[in-house]
Amino acid sequence: MPAYPAPLLRPPRHRVDPRARRWWTVQALLTVSGPMLLTALVPAVLGALFFPGALPWLGPLLLVVLVLPALGYLVAMPRWRYAVHAWELGERAVYAAGGWFWQKRRIAPLSRVQTVDTVRGPLQRRYGLATVTVTTASTAGDVTIAGLSDADAEELSRRIGEAAQDVPGDAA
Repeated sequence: MPAYPAPLLRPPRHRVDPRARRWWTVQALLTVSGPMLLTALVPAVLGALFFPGALPWLGPLLLVVLVLPALGYLVAMPRWRYAVHAWELGERAVYAAGGWFWQKRRIAPLSRVQTVDTVRGPLQRRYGLATVTVTTASTAGDVTIAGLSDADAEELSRRIGEAAQDVPGDAA
């Protein structure tokens, strides 16, 4: 039995909207970096007010454990996610790549599409963005494309719906 090399999967063709970086930055500030910076601020202020002798060791400790990781996450995560997130709609499948630390690529045949959802959270609406989720008949999960402009999300949802209707399903 000949051993064939695994085919290479090229990245999807379309990038998400550049405003997604700002959306992910605000998300990071609200969920990870902001709480970490506030957590660092409280002992720093209490130490300065009540235990000034602790500042020579407490300041560097807070800087290394909380402040630098929070700022690193705030700066790196949105850029990294933007570099990875992409999507493509072909004649027979929808393809999405996402994640930032754990990167995932999903291809779903249009013949298996069950629903197409468009979601706009409060922060997404602020930046004119949306997330399209394509649910299939697979137990492996949905295909999610986050960070699309409102217009692109509507157009993509419409095109996936039309393409899914045009593709013959599996005969049962």
